[in-house]
Amino acid sequence: MRILYIDIDTLRPDHMGCYGYARDTTPNLDKIAQDGVVFDNYYCSDAPCLPSRSALVSGKFGIRNGVVGHGGTAADRPLTGKTRDFQDLDERNNLFYQFRKVGLYTASISTFAERHSAWWFNAGFNETYNEGSGGMESGEAILPTALDWLTRNRNKTDWFLHLHLWDPHTPYRAPASFGNPFENVPLPDDWITDEILTAHLKKAGPHSARDIGGHADYTNPQYPRHPGSVKTLAEVKNFIDQYDCGIKYADYLLGQVIDLLKSQEIYEETAIIISSDHGENMGELGLYAEHATADHSTCNIPMIIKWQNGKKGRDSALRYNVDLLPTIAELLNLPISPDWDGKSYAGLITNGKTAGHDYLVLSQQAHVCQRSARFGDWLYIRTIRDGFQLFDDEMLFNIKDDSHELVNLASQNPAICATGAKIILDWQEEMLKKSARAVDPMWTVYHEGGPHHAHDLHLDAYLQRLEDSERADKAELLRKRYGRG
Repeated sequence: MRILYIDIDTLRPDHMGCYGYARDTTPNLDKIAQDGVVFDNYYCSDAPCLPSRSALVSGKFGIRNGVVGHGGTAADRPLTGKTRDFQDLDERNNLFYQFRKVGLYTASISTFAERHSAWWFNAGFNETYNEGSGGMESGEAILPTALDWLTRNRNKTDWFLHLHLWDPHTPYRAPASFGNPFENVPLPDDWITDEILTAHLKKAGPHSARDIGGHADYTNPQYPRHPGSVKTLAEVKNFIDQYDCGIKYADYLLGQVIDLLKSQEIYEETAIIISSDHGENMGELGLYAEHATADHSTCNIPMIIKWQNGKKGRDSALRYNVDLLPTIAELLNLPISPDWDGKSYAGLITNGKTAGHDYLVLSQQAHVCQRSARFGDWLYIRTIRDGFQLFDDEMLFNIKDDSHELVNLASQNPAICATGAKIILDWQEEMLKKSARAVDPMWTVYHEGGPHHAHDLHLDAYLQRLEDSERADKAELLRKRYGRG
């Protein structure tokens, strides 16, 4: 059996043709989608990059595997401790080892482990290829390795290849020679109006419209596609154009991989999984070019599975990225560990039948400390630490009617908020009962000075930035909220 896992960083499903996007961003991936199952309500349990892949690989939520942020204690998976045997069974039981267990030769082409000092990510691979740029490379640095690997292994019948591209990730970095295929193509969903942009320009917070560079308005000359701010609707369009260019460029490169499989006459028999670690704020909640919240825009991810003799079509059930590990185990006729948090949907792939989750709990502790409940048409967000964004403690959005999260309905719907809060509380208690550790790592982040990308150490400099950019009123609100005045 041959299995190709296409891992495209920071890919919003609603910017792909197979998910209804009107721009021609993913023609090659769309063709693969026609041969498999497309999942419409698939979410990473923990965002962004490091927590998401830790959950994916371990099959456990961040509250249990320990990785919920990008720095501090909660960015490292804790040692197993006294229960550790000669080998760590958590690593032997991870996602990639499942393929090894059935005799597949496993390889990964990715710089993720080096970027985040997350060397556990490589457990289960026979070989790994690290281009060496720590996730700052563009896809043309990765493609030759992928094509070479597939060429050298064309006669092997049992392999699993993980192929990782960063191109849609910040900073947007498609080569200048790629141009802008969308320069004269209107935005399909032109939801950011003059009124909304005016409000965004008054907003506080890293990666807001005036601070896309993070805590400042800064455009790195090495990445001219990535603006430091957007102040007009034309600049908003260009900003979204550049994100879409990153997606289309990744698709262009992957088209060459698919063409090679077809020329080798093994495409039909090769199982292909397409997914991402998280999405991207593209104006939602007033944030741009970042994956900084526990909301729909950040946590909703694509999942497409073309499996040998598998079903084709769409699935609308609520599902997590942690569901993939038990699903793969079942598809490979391996036992499902009771220690995993996910729920297998192998039956959907093989016979078109399986139930999803009644609700999802989503977490983000790298930019903010938030947990959300996704249930029915609702997204309930509870903010413990706002990452200098001045978010309300509770937010409620009807995702069906308001996918860009423009209208906070919390004050009008206290009963629905109470339902969301109870979902989060019950889930938290269930997870801590299962955990080997008594501490919720979200509170570790909180008490270590806050999330890595909006730590207390950054606050004074950002307050000065607000005052220097005609937002002194927001600086005063942050001082009160953070006890600085």
